[in-house]
Amino acid sequence: MTRDDAWRILTEHTLGESLRKHALTVEAVMRAFARKLGADEEAWGIAGLLHDFDYEIHPTSPDHPLKGSEILAARGVPEEIRLAILGHVDVGVARESLMAKVLYAVDELSGFVTAVALVRPSKSIHEVEPRSVLKKLKDKAFAAKVSREDIRRGMEELGVDPAAHIAEVIAALKPVAPALGLAGPGREE
Repeated sequence: MTRDDAWRILTEHTLGESLRKHALTVEAVMRAFARKLGADEEAWGIAGLLHDFDYEIHPTSPDHPLKGSEILAARGVPEEIRLAILGHVDVGVARESLMAKVLYAVDELSGFVTAVALVRPSKSIHEVEPRSVLKKLKDKAFAAKVSREDIRRGMEELGVDPAAHIAEVIAALKPVAPALGLAGPGREE
């Protein structure tokens, strides 16, 4: 399974630009965590890229991700990646691997950090600080569809300090900010 193979699966099943950007966001964060932890960056990136590939065709749990996992198995996606993807939603699959725990801990948070960046006048990830994200997490009206409970539980299961974890997610997004529309106006990188 290569990144190109995963991209083809994603684009075949995910037509919406915002969901594709979310996949790219989570991929970038998963790759950064894999580098930090000495894990397989390609596998972790593919897990991030494909974690919601089936959301448009199966928008409700447990079909998402259970039926999606069947599609991925038929397409030759390794079991380690499929198990991590199954664990990013609470459907009775334990998050046993470090990949699964990190995916769960960064999925919702990556989307939330993106939302924080997009409400800034500059729309730049380069201006987002962990304290801003922590403050916005307390505002239930902001990005209301993002599960604060999943974010909290993900960090707890991973055993990380919230501010430090958020800082790592922000740092992971900075290098790919232009591709995600998070660089801000006039910023070339």
